[in-house]
Amino acid sequence: MVCTLIALSGARAFALEAVVVPQDVDALDLTNVIDIYTQQASSVQVSTAPGTDGIVRRIEVRSTDDKASYWGVFALSNPGDEQLDRLLVAPNYKMVNAGVLRPDLGAQRITSVTPSQGIPPEREESAEADVFRITLDPGAVVTFVAEMHTQKLPELRLWKPEAYKDSINAYSLYRGIVLGIAGLLALFLTILFVVKGTVLFPATAAMAWAVMAYLFIDFGFWNLVFGRTFMQVQLYRSFAEISLTAALLVFLYAYLNLNRWNIHYSHLALSTLVIGVGLFGLAFWDPTIAAGFSRILFSVIAFAGFALIILLAFQGYERAIMLVPTWFLLLVWMLGAWATSVGALNNDLAQPALSGGLVLIVLLIGFTVMQHAFAGGSLNDGMVTDMERKSLALTGSGDIIWDWDVDRDRIYTSPELKETLGLHPQALDGPAREWLDYLHPQDRDLFRGTLDAVIDQRRGKVNQIFRLRGLDGHYRWFRLRGRPVVGSDGEVVRCVGTLFDVTSQKMAEERLMHDAVHDNLTGLPNRELFMDRVNAAIARYRAEGTGCPTLVLLDLDRFKQVNDSIGQAAGDSMLLTAARRLSRQMKPQDSLARITADTFAILIVSEQEAESIAAFCEEVRTILRTPVKFGEREVFLTASIGTAIFEGENERAADLMRDAEIALNHAKRLGGDRVEVFRPTLRPIAQNTLALDNDLRTALQKDQIKVFFQPIIRLSDKSIAGFEALARWEHPSKGLISPADFIPIAEETGLINELGLTILDRAAVQLAQWQRQFKHSVPLFVSVNISSRQLLKHDLINDVKAVLSRTALTPGSLKLELTESLVMQNPEFSVRVLERLRGLGAGLSLDDFGTGYSSLSYLQRFQFDTIKIDQSFVQPNGNSARPVILRSIIALGHDLGMEVVAEGAETESDSLELYQMGCEYAQGYLYGQPMTAADAGKLLTEQHRHTA
Repeated sequence: MVCTLIALSGARAFALEAVVVPQDVDALDLTNVIDIYTQQASSVQVSTAPGTDGIVRRIEVRSTDDKASYWGVFALSNPGDEQLDRLLVAPNYKMVNAGVLRPDLGAQRITSVTPSQGIPPEREESAEADVFRITLDPGAVVTFVAEMHTQKLPELRLWKPEAYKDSINAYSLYRGIVLGIAGLLALFLTILFVVKGTVLFPATAAMAWAVMAYLFIDFGFWNLVFGRTFMQVQLYRSFAEISLTAALLVFLYAYLNLNRWNIHYSHLALSTLVIGVGLFGLAFWDPTIAAGFSRILFSVIAFAGFALIILLAFQGYERAIMLVPTWFLLLVWMLGAWATSVGALNNDLAQPALSGGLVLIVLLIGFTVMQHAFAGGSLNDGMVTDMERKSLALTGSGDIIWDWDVDRDRIYTSPELKETLGLHPQALDGPAREWLDYLHPQDRDLFRGTLDAVIDQRRGKVNQIFRLRGLDGHYRWFRLRGRPVVGSDGEVVRCVGTLFDVTSQKMAEERLMHDAVHDNLTGLPNRELFMDRVNAAIARYRAEGTGCPTLVLLDLDRFKQVNDSIGQAAGDSMLLTAARRLSRQMKPQDSLARITADTFAILIVSEQEAESIAAFCEEVRTILRTPVKFGEREVFLTASIGTAIFEGENERAADLMRDAEIALNHAKRLGGDRVEVFRPTLRPIAQNTLALDNDLRTALQKDQIKVFFQPIIRLSDKSIAGFEALARWEHPSKGLISPADFIPIAEETGLINELGLTILDRAAVQLAQWQRQFKHSVPLFVSVNISSRQLLKHDLINDVKAVLSRTALTPGSLKLELTESLVMQNPEFSVRVLERLRGLGAGLSLDDFGTGYSSLSYLQRFQFDTIKIDQSFVQPNGNSARPVILRSIIALGHDLGMEVVAEGAETESDSLELYQMGCEYAQGYLYGQPMTAADAGKLLTEQHRHTA
């Protein structure tokens, strides 16, 4: 192509070369032959292709309406001796190479065609292409100038008229069949929706109608019916693609049952649908952009839907499994549509095949939906009759019937429910979603989750309690008991059961809940409820700036002595009296609680002045001092009072309680029966205890707690019979800390369990080593103290069992020492635990015998093998009755079949006296202070050498 095109009136010339038109070719592709001028001009001058005589001519062509147009130039040659009649065809829409993001949605391509010579081409009527009849004389070379409506020409072909007519007829028959199938399918699914009434059919029918509308426009029938308005065709083609996207989303949402109150799926689907609907508005502004976004959204829905379908299929969801093949075919169709749109697939059959494939996909989806909807139909109908019979029986029994038709999403209940609640007879008969308006807000998620579980699991029973609001605004409690009914397709078709009014039962439970946060003896709030009120008071003060809270802690002095000397009944009477006296001093805004056995707490918000608060505390202290009569006795009570006023903006309820406890403890340290107000100078005293607690936790982690052993001597031969294992704390900065300082802290914080288990395990391991190393006729034993928390802890038996199994000790050689007052706190429980421990092979020693208040009747039931006499009975104190008491204790121990160990043997005379009284063992500084395991091993080695 070597000719030139001269620029006139804003136009320019192109190089041309005539294309030979064969007589035996049905269609000649001119798409890549025509030269298109990409800038608009109102006229163009063209140098024609050389004729048979080699002469190049010039022609000028003006636009039909003198407006700027795009121009295309091509030349045709008829070398034969016969006149040729051909049809120049430029399709208005071609899917091949139409693009994805801003697709070509169709337009008029060629306005007119002007030849350089011969008969002017005539436009022929066509609903889907620009068609011009071209006549070529024999031996003629004709240059054609096409006035174009757009600069893009998807396809340009030169057809034999008969061949083009046959092609059109063939495609028209195919399109009619495809469109007929799509229309019948849409109509059939719509009719099924009217008959069946489930949500699946309108969703599927909407998709079928969207496909039909898309094909109606794509096949050109729109132009036949509504005329040739290309801007409207683009708009409607964009509308059809957006509708298809929205219909796909609605179908996926409805078919997979994602609308069963799953709020996340609902929000996601609704947001996507809103975006899709918004594309309709965008289409009015630019249909191509709207169509591009619609195609992207369609792809996202298809791939995300396939991932969701696969996920649900692996979970055994029957609907998802049935949809997998059809959805996979949809993804294959999308891949073909993408390849065709970008030009990777360029074939005349691509576009018709994609249209037929789309109908096939909708047809398969329709079959899947019908298979699911009708698979359990006969069972469903049969079960309705069966359920009616059961309903009659339930009606006779007086229970409320509850029936949920899952497919139609309708709930039916007996009229008794509405009568109970005072509602309209049809109030609760309808979709399950409408129940949410009557349910208590706290029960709505439970109700939704229960029904979701029924649908998802397709088995099991429903047994839930929830509240329904009556006409008067009050809620009543109901228990729902039901069972899902599964069709032959494995899906739940109904859920039937009964409702039972359990309001009376729940009120009883609420009374129990009241008792859980109130003290059983006094009826006052307990610690949990009181702290909640303190939190509320602090929050109100921060929000409103009024009602600064003050916390008062009141502890009865020497209350334990009252219980021990007069009895627990007297102690309870004292507590009730104190509670009544304190209640009379309370104002409506203030709160009173019993937080421990003999400790009361008062929250004051009615008084703000320090003087008024101090006067209130003194008044409380005074009224408690009034004697209380119990029988013929008068008991005088005093109280230690600690007060803390809320001051810091960042202070919490726990901080306020801690400050009040610090003030209370300071009042008790000063002798009690006094009022102390918290001040920052008191905090270091409490912080020392807190610091010691933190250090103790660290010591347990870093192995700073050591086990020392104090020898226990057999008095008959002065040999070492065993040791008492004692805990010692080697603090890195404070040195050796006495057990009297850290054991009480461990008891308060609960670390005593971990500490006791550590001592028990280490002592057992060391004892096992000594028993293997030193063979005695009577094995060595080691005594380990057990605290009250360890005894009351249910894991003590398992801990001892584990220690004994790991060390393989001689039975009875690991002795557990328990104090007399400890086992008497709960004698019945202690008896059972001691029996279990003795059965495991542990020895039992009763420590500090004679210092408690035990009953000898219980003492006979305890399984002790050793008693330990407190050193207060051993060491001389000038009391002439001491030897008598000591001899009596030893005799009592022997009478009960126990061996006796005496603590506090400091001199040889103490040792001799104990031996003469029949005491078997002695322990004291006379025979050795607590020592390390290495030092104790040396003593054993030396003793073994002497006896060998």
